[in-house]
Amino acid sequence: MEFQHESILLQECLDALEIKPNGVYIDATLGGAGHSLHIAQHLSDAGKLLCIDRDDEALENARTRLASVATRVSLNKSDFRALDSVLAANGFTAADGILFDLGVSSPQLDHAERGFSYMQDAPLDMRMDRQQGLTAFDVVNHWSREDIRKILFEYGEERYAPLIAAAIERVRADKPIETTLELVSVIRSAMPAKALREKQHPAKRSFQAIRIAVNDELGAVREAMEKAIDCLSPGGRLAVITFHSLEDRIVKNAFQHAAQGCTCPRDFPVCVCGKKPSIKIVTRKPIVPDDSELTTNPRARSAKLRVCEKLASTTEV
Repeated sequence: MEFQHESILLQECLDALEIKPNGVYIDATLGGAGHSLHIAQHLSDAGKLLCIDRDDEALENARTRLASVATRVSLNKSDFRALDSVLAANGFTAADGILFDLGVSSPQLDHAERGFSYMQDAPLDMRMDRQQGLTAFDVVNHWSREDIRKILFEYGEERYAPLIAAAIERVRADKPIETTLELVSVIRSAMPAKALREKQHPAKRSFQAIRIAVNDELGAVREAMEKAIDCLSPGGRLAVITFHSLEDRIVKNAFQHAAQGCTCPRDFPVCVCGKKPSIKIVTRKPIVPDDSELTTNPRARSAKLRVCEKLASTTEV
């Protein structure tokens, strides 16, 4: 598989990380290795970039794409929620910068056999790690109608979730729903005519929801944000690109919580909790792609970049 894509908000990410040539950095979402290549090119041989991905094809592609900077790079197959373990396994206690480019990568969408796309026919799969057990087929054919309705509504923000879940239950009672286009057909059949006339593909929200459920994406993001902040060196930067409101809300809340400090009631005369902010938020409003980037890469349209910086001390009262 040709596992490359255009790196979104590339220069903005490089600027946000404030890369030190001898620093330690983590690309927690290796993907097509575009961000990784440019980060590693800013490092000296004394610096190190730890790349994390759970997709074997992404890791294999990176061996070729990052060959020119291989001495500065460590490739690690892992879920990014375990970035603290990856850091320790490579002999480091903290990182000077961490980057997350969340969501499904372009090659995963573009190669039909992965089952991520609602535009091409393929077995229902959607696994980012193809060695894991749970697939989209399992969700669609074995989860209860209520569980399917719930993920469509919560993860896809699909207002027709009850109708779609009912249609899935009805169709699979006769035969399993095995492919992506079979599922698209079921979704279309459940939606009212006015919804089918909308500009957005009628299956987009449902496919997003099922993909998130298969890969436990939101749970991973929640866990990873807390760990990433803990793994930063003082002055280190965390940069996170999100692509939909659910991810962005998690990241925004994690940043705000870590920047809050004292949690005592407002009417307390003095602080008794002893909590201090662990970060400062660098981007009060998220950075978004400019018009020139959107012209060359329309998939960047929903991208938002948030950045925070680790403070020097968080323990003193």
